[in-house]
Amino acid sequence: MIEQVFPRVCVYGAGAIGGWIGTRLAGAGCHVSVVARGATLDALKRHGLRTEHGHVEATVSVQVSANPAELGVQDLVVVAVKAPAMLEVARHIAPLIGPHTVVLTAMNGVPWWFLQGFGGQFQGARLCAVDATGEIAAALPTQRVIGCVVHASCSLKLPGFVHHHFGNKLIIGEPCGELTERVMQLAALLNRAGFETTASQQIQRDIWYKLWGNMTMNPISALTGATTDLILGDDLVRAFVSRVMLEAKEIGARLGIPIDQQPQDRHAVTLKLGAFKTSMLQDVEAGKAVELDALVTVVNELGTLTGVATPNTDALLGLARLQVRVRGLY
Repeated sequence: MIEQVFPRVCVYGAGAIGGWIGTRLAGAGCHVSVVARGATLDALKRHGLRTEHGHVEATVSVQVSANPAELGVQDLVVVAVKAPAMLEVARHIAPLIGPHTVVLTAMNGVPWWFLQGFGGQFQGARLCAVDATGEIAAALPTQRVIGCVVHASCSLKLPGFVHHHFGNKLIIGEPCGELTERVMQLAALLNRAGFETTASQQIQRDIWYKLWGNMTMNPISALTGATTDLILGDDLVRAFVSRVMLEAKEIGARLGIPIDQQPQDRHAVTLKLGAFKTSMLQDVEAGKAVELDALVTVVNELGTLTGVATPNTDALLGLARLQVRVRGLY
């Protein structure tokens, strides 16, 4: 039975995506616990973990604590925090980790393990933009990790209460690209839980393709307050976005993850979302720390590593970084 493979699941970061995944896994028969603090901790103790999609609402009871040691060793830990919180997670996650624990990283942007088991001549390089000291990699070595790319839109109505807007796709994969038994078992569990799950033989390609759109829409929306339709509706801004994307496309090609589309192909996909408010704009409006390093700073670093000039990416990074520093969000 699938439940016996990952019977104990802990969600570290019960925000919109983590709460959505946790609710589904509880519904699939897993014993779900959550590491949470503050208002989220209180809400989960009082109401359980709640999600809604359309007019359908689901509520599951979860074990919750601010102290991972109170939850004990898990079979699966779903890390669904924003990238700026990852160092703090690394410093406290050890009590959840046993000899066979799998850590599923359901996060935006380029993760610390991106060039582990992948990257040709660049394989093994540490990305300082997302793990400056190597502390994250030390706490969560690559052999623990399965990567996850989320293609869904969720937001928090209230602490511990997730509204699922659209999308239901998860792509998971080992950093080394092997279709291991544990990847296939996890994919089966996630499918059982109601997700449309694919096991990838090159999860870095899937991460990079998602980043190809996020790395421009997110910071530009944070700078301007504009939704994605307005960003792409301005000829000058759309041309700038395309230039940034072409720089990232060349970096990907040198890493061994070429993209067979042109920027305008991705623009057409983004425009279908309508007046979409990005996660970074939502964070700026809420006064939360932004994921700039995992989405843009790391591209600057990878450009230097691969020998690709990134003048447009650098301009975007500099402007966005200045804006969030002034607001105290970086």
